[in-house]
Amino acid sequence: MNNNKFSTLKNISNQAPILNELQSSKYNTNLFSTNEKSKSGGLRYKNFFKRHINSKPLISVITVVFNGEKNLEKTIKSVLNQSYDNIEYIIIDGDSSDNTLNIIKKYSDFIDFWLSEKDTGIYNAMNKGLTYCTGDYVGILNSGDIYTKYALSFIKKYINNENPDFIFGSVYKDRILSGYNPQKINWKFNIYPAHSSGFFIKSSSQKIVGKYNEKYKFHSDYDLMYRIIVRHKLKGITTKKKHLIGIFDIFGVSSKESFTSYLLEELNIRLDNKQNLFQVYFFFIIRFLYFLIIKISFIRNTITFIKKKFRLNF
Repeated sequence: MNNNKFSTLKNISNQAPILNELQSSKYNTNLFSTNEKSKSGGLRYKNFFKRHINSKPLISVITVVFNGEKNLEKTIKSVLNQSYDNIEYIIIDGDSSDNTLNIIKKYSDFIDFWLSEKDTGIYNAMNKGLTYCTGDYVGILNSGDIYTKYALSFIKKYINNENPDFIFGSVYKDRILSGYNPQKINWKFNIYPAHSSGFFIKSSSQKIVGKYNEKYKFHSDYDLMYRIIVRHKLKGITTKKKHLIGIFDIFGVSSKESFTSYLLEELNIRLDNKQNLFQVYFFFIIRFLYFLIIKISFIRNTITFIKKKFRLNF
């Protein structure tokens, strides 16, 4: 490995940063683990730390993973090989049973802090990650997703030029997705490209909004976004479409969710946030009926295709 060029080995200090109120007492140079069965490591065990340097904001990146041996390494490499050089990298593993931990240990000398212990889900892991971050801004990069090489250099420029509460970067799924439409949040949540690989929030803004609600299995980011936009009215920006930040893994956790589960969780998020009951149920029914129409149409078209293809009569 060409270790000397890894971005996370730049701007290292032996002086620990001053912690804000969002960060818990678990951040301790002598005792990082949360219980005796935890495993942890990283640069902080060598008393190496990062901090804001002049016009270089410290950007914290959190990767959460569980049994991710197939895709984790490309995610790690995409952070280590960034063109930007003031990065704090945190990895939270849910006590994986495959080769994930060995992959993390392979890069332990280039990761600021990693922790492996049982958790209650992806958002529990993200909340753990937030307690260990000391950066000016925090980004989420799930295992399987990757940053483009100049992703954090782009983000740094937007931070220095506009100092927003949060940023949505353009991402690639099956195509490039960009933009941010907060005015649509009352009837749809897909108002931004992606939470993982594209979202960055100022640490002071995260403190205002709070952590992820662990009640939700798949879409606590929707709940967070509702609180950000509607309850706290924070101001965000989006990167230009050509400033591609991340490449999203279309086979990630959310791909395993059924449409009905998606609708029900979205319904609960809106109700928990005290959105207008009539409006919530009206849009819920409309979307469910639309799903049934699409599903029936798909089945009808599939049967027609099979009949024509094999000349069947039934």
